Amino acid sequence: MAGVQPNSEPPASLRAHDGDYEIESLAEFDRVVASGSLAGHRIQSVDLTDRTFALLSTDTSESVFLGCAMEPDAAAKVRAGGALVFPPIPDLPFDPYRGSLYGPDELFEGLTDAGYEATPDARTYHWYQETRTDGDVFASMLRSIHDDAVSDALDEHLAGARVVGVMGGHAMERGSAAYAGAARLGRRLTRNGLTVATGGGPGAMEAANLGAYAAPFEDTMLDSALELLAKAPYFTPSVTDWARAAFEVRRSWPGGNSSVGIPTWFYGHEPPNAFASHIAKYFVNAVREDGLLARSNAGVVYLPGAAGTVQEIFDNATPNYYESRGEPTPMVLVNRDHWTEKLPAWPLLQALAADRAMAPRIALVDSVDEVPDALARLASGPAS
Repeated sequence: MAGVQPNSEPPASLRAHDGDYEIESLAEFDRVVASGSLAGHRIQSVDLTDRTFALLSTDTSESVFLGCAMEPDAAAKVRAGGALVFPPIPDLPFDPYRGSLYGPDELFEGLTDAGYEATPDARTYHWYQETRTDGDVFASMLRSIHDDAVSDALDEHLAGARVVGVMGGHAMERGSAAYAGAARLGRRLTRNGLTVATGGGPGAMEAANLGAYAAPFEDTMLDSALELLAKAPYFTPSVTDWARAAFEVRRSWPGGNSSVGIPTWFYGHEPPNAFASHIAKYFVNAVREDGLLARSNAGVVYLPGAAGTVQEIFDNATPNYYESRGEPTPMVLVNRDHWTEKLPAWPLLQALAADRAMAPRIALVDSVDEVPDALARLASGPAS
């Protein structure tokens, strides 16, 4: 290709960087500008319409502006100064360049007044449905940029955390004994100093995030919250009623503990739950699944579920078997009857683990009450 020299170095804007060079808020932008230069920085989704003078007077060489609103003269100047500028995309229900994870208030904005269908979460799903099969490379590029930005934000949020994944099916209803047990598990794991991460949807996933949210309160708070939520036991027929009940709990007991939900618009029939404080929502389910399991460095708990949970068991078993992520991490399956009779994943997992380093890292327990001790035992057990 004309103008491209073989073996030449990439431009500085595309080379590896050391240190903190991402700018994700106006406060960070002002602080970096005060230091004298924006050169080499990545500015993600920051409204810079009121920072024209700073942009005109600051070195922006080899910087990258991702979805930052700017006045036309400022945009022209930073481009002329050697920056790459990816402008905001009009009329999208989501920001592909976002620099942070979602929160429940953002995804469910408008729920109270207009219902779920008016929320950014629902509108983004409808956009996905309209574009996923039309072959438009621009739409697929936007989805990819968005998911990569979410992964970057998730890594930043979880840096240094001990993360335990809690997997389970969306069919588990509020008001059931199983739902209450999953909530108690999330609370216990959080009180033990772990960061609970789930698939971010309804059912067992919501219950574990609810338990994490309830961790700072007296035990009676969770009992009261479960009673309130049971009035809207499932997200069908009305996602609006189901989500409003969750926000009623949040309003009644503000300031719950943080946890992570990692849902996907691929399963559009599953809305995200409102108890995960930080939500990494993806378009591509495979990226979401692998990312959730890979980040669960303190182990994964598998509550009763169906096809999706079975898939997650063996998606996690594969890197543990080959040790492709390093030393195998704990895997705890809950409910002996479910995993040996109804869906016999446990015998296959045992057979797979035989004579491998993952063998002392797997366990089958009867109830959620046994999970914390099992995780601790597996984490400290020998691995060869």
